[in-house]
Amino acid sequence: MRKSAFTRACARLVLLVVLTLAALSAPPPPGLSAAWTKAAAPADEEAGAPAVGQVWPVGVRPRVLRGWEPPATAYGRGHRGVDLAAPPGTPVRAVAAGRVSFAGRVAGKDVVSVELTGTGEPPLRTTYEPVRASVTEDDEVTAGQVVGTLAPTGSHCTAPCVHWGLLRGDVYLDPLTLLPPWLLRRGPSRLLPVLGVPVPG
Repeated sequence: MRKSAFTRACARLVLLVVLTLAALSAPPPPGLSAAWTKAAAPADEEAGAPAVGQVWPVGVRPRVLRGWEPPATAYGRGHRGVDLAAPPGTPVRAVAAGRVSFAGRVAGKDVVSVELTGTGEPPLRTTYEPVRASVTEDDEVTAGQVVGTLAPTGSHCTAPCVHWGLLRGDVYLDPLTLLPPWLLRRGPSRLLPVLGVPVPG
């Protein structure tokens, strides 16, 4: 009696696992909105291998004050970019080669936008604000080239920062996906000595 109850419990568990795997691997139902499907797609899949960045926009490995928080809907609350700590006057660089698509003011903020070369149609576009441009529209820029300096006013951060955005068409993506793993990684871990334990020779 006890054995058959155990067998039935195992059979239920196996059935549950099989049904879960089938549900996870099935395509979304046809009634699901295209916008939801697009929002749910991983940024790197939608952007088409976007890790083309060769430098951070500011510094060597700046502190991220606020990360990318995609909104649930096109007009929902969220954070459509990342905020990188940097003092006013800091040089701001193009993370990858491209063409300046905009350099000017938007809603009272200094903004520079760069369309990245070889990133598909429509091309990926990075934005930097508040940045006083040292480039003009249609300028070709190389990775690491200074496109302006961080303006002293116009930031939405609580501490001085540059807001870095990434779009493909009208779809916002996570700018950090532009950076390859070696640029995102911290330095090697270092173990601190433990008192009373000899250091290995």
